Amino acid sequence: MATVTLKGNPINTNGDLPASGQNAPAFTLVKADLSELNLSDMKGQKVVLNIFPSVDTPTCAQSVRTFNEKASSLDNTTVVCVSHDLPFAQARFCGAEGLDNVVTGSAFRSDFADQYGVKLVDGPLAGVTARAVVVINENGQVSYTQLVSEVADEPDYDAALKALA
Repeated sequence: MATVTLKGNPINTNGDLPASGQNAPAFTLVKADLSELNLSDMKGQKVVLNIFPSVDTPTCAQSVRTFNEKASSLDNTTVVCVSHDLPFAQARFCGAEGLDNVVTGSAFRSDFADQYGVKLVDGPLAGVTARAVVVINENGQVSYTQLVSEVADEPDYDAALKALA
């Protein structure tokens, strides 16, 4: 279990992010068109998991915008924006913003948050995902993780992108 804060108040996650060097846990998410997105679908690619509580909050929305902008110049890399938002909300946001360099993945009917140790288990956001970034290399191994200590803060984009090199 890890602890993060929301406006300075501590809240706990259900576990810890996968360790660097280990195989990334398999997952299934739901894409905007309601089809499934599995980690195995991206075999041989670098994957950035941009994990956050809800696309309908300013910091989460900014992380999607920023990764969308940065992803346009990345080779052999897929950025997956993961939250418990319904696929309809994720699609609405990306459509309204004109964001097409990221893939949305809803965890609303999967155990993704449990597998990756990012499920908030107490506090006002209990049940949704903490803010985190996980970078997975072409071999399916975790090469970088960040659990953002303050949920209202943005992730370290530069460190995540450096891990792709």
